[in-house]
Amino acid sequence: MKILYVSEQYGPHDQRFLAAISEAGHQALFWGAKADEVKGHALPESVSFAEGELHATIHDFQPDVVHAGPLHTRAYQAAQTGFHPLVAMSWGSDILHTARRNWFARRRVRKALRAADVLIADCQAVADAAAELAFPVERIVQFPWGVDLQRFNPAGGDGGLRARLGWEDAFVVLHLRAWEALYGSEVVLRAFLALAPSQPRLRLLMPGGGSLAARFESLLARSGLAERVHLPGAVPQADLPAYYRAADLYLSASHSDGSSVSLIEALASGLPVAVSDIPSNREWVQQGWFFPVGNQDALAAAILSAMNSEDLPQAAQTARRIAEERADWSRNKLGLQRAYEMALGA
Repeated sequence: MKILYVSEQYGPHDQRFLAAISEAGHQALFWGAKADEVKGHALPESVSFAEGELHATIHDFQPDVVHAGPLHTRAYQAAQTGFHPLVAMSWGSDILHTARRNWFARRRVRKALRAADVLIADCQAVADAAAELAFPVERIVQFPWGVDLQRFNPAGGDGGLRARLGWEDAFVVLHLRAWEALYGSEVVLRAFLALAPSQPRLRLLMPGGGSLAARFESLLARSGLAERVHLPGAVPQADLPAYYRAADLYLSASHSDGSSVSLIEALASGLPVAVSDIPSNREWVQQGWFFPVGNQDALAAAILSAMNSEDLPQAAQTARRIAEERADWSRNKLGLQRAYEMALGA
C-alpha cells in the first residue's frame, strides 16, 4: 500500500507513526514538515520525504491513502485537494482546545471532518468531540498512541540522576510538558514554590522549555528556591526513562489533552501521578490525584497528599498495570492498518 503521510513536523510521534507504517510493509511519502526538521534524521525504510505543493505531490505519488493531521491544518489542506480515501488524524488539542476557542480553526476542523473517510482518535474525548461535529462514530478508529513498554518501565534505575543532584532523600516531582499556557506549566511551578518552603524534602524536576522560560527564570530568582529546582533543558528521547525513574510523582496541569504520551510514559514507568481533572486524564488514571484546571492551590494540596500517602506503592503498581493493558504501542499501532483498510473499504 502507498501511504502519503501529511504532518506539520517530524517530531517523535511522527517518527513512530512512520516507523509503524514502514514495519507494516507499506511504502510511505512524508509531506508537510520543513526540510530542515527532517535533515539529519534517518527516515524509516521505505519512507521518503517530499516538498512542494500538496496537490502536485498527490498527483505524482498516486497514493492509495492519504493520512493527515492535525485537523485544522494538514488534514484541512488534504481535504482541499479532494483526494479520497482520506484518513484524518486528530492530535487532541486541535479539536479539544483550538477548535473550541477559535471560530476559524473550528470551521477548518469541520471541513476536514466532512471530507474524511475515517478519523483516527487517540481517546474517547476526541471521539466524542468529533461526534458533536456530526462525524459518524462508525468511521472512527480509536486507539491510544501508546509507548514502548520495554523502554518505559519501573526497572533500570535513573542513571544516577538523583545522586548527581544530591536528591537521594528528597521527594521529587516531575513535569515534562512544554512551558506553555495550554499545558499549565506556570501552575505547576507556582504550586511548587508555594509548597516548598514548608516541605524541605520537596524538589522539582522540570525539563523542557517554551515561551514562558523568561517568566519562570524571574519567578525562581525571586523565590530563593532555585537550588531546589532542576531545569536541564530539552532531554534526549533516549534519556527520558531515567527521568521518570528519578521521580516520585508525575505532574501535568494541562488545560486540554488527548491521550497524553508523557502521562502514558509515566504510568508505564510505574510513576504515581497528579493531573488536571480533564476527561482524557480520567480515561487513564485509576489511582492518583486530580485537581481542577488552573488551580495551583489544589495542585499544591495534591502534591502534599501524595507525599504523605501510604498508597504510593499501590498507585505505582496500578499505573504500570494500566499501561500494560492499554498502552502497548506494539499492539496499538495495528490501529493504523484498521484505519487504512476501513478507508479503502469506504
